[in-house]
Amino acid sequence: MGESLLALSEGRDRTKAAELADEVGTSKGFLTQVMTPLVQQGWVRSDPGPTGGYAADFDPAEVSVLAVIEAIEGPVDTGLCVLEDRSCGAVGTCALHRPWARARGNLIEELRSQSLASLQGSVGP
Repeated sequence: MGESLLALSEGRDRTKAAELADEVGTSKGFLTQVMTPLVQQGWVRSDPGPTGGYAADFDPAEVSVLAVIEAIEGPVDTGLCVLEDRSCGAVGTCALHRPWARARGNLIEELRSQSLASLQGSVGP
């Protein structure tokens, strides 16, 4: 739901949940679920009532794509095996352990290095 953070960061005062859901192409119910951890993170302010809505409370240049993913999905587990449903290394390593660990490390570093500001203008219908 980085799209919702990007939409909110465009300098608007407040945006109603239904309007924001429409804008990012999801349902109001799903948007509300996803916004909860973003509010808990302090990136979004949620003001109740008829004049309320969601508002950005963060600098898009200071928030990484990885931070958004982890806020919504939880910490990225770097120890999972790509071939089996277990921690790689728990009972020996799998055949893909080294290349998968390198690729996963590169992906995580790329997501960590990309701020939400770097995505502005690249997301949309």
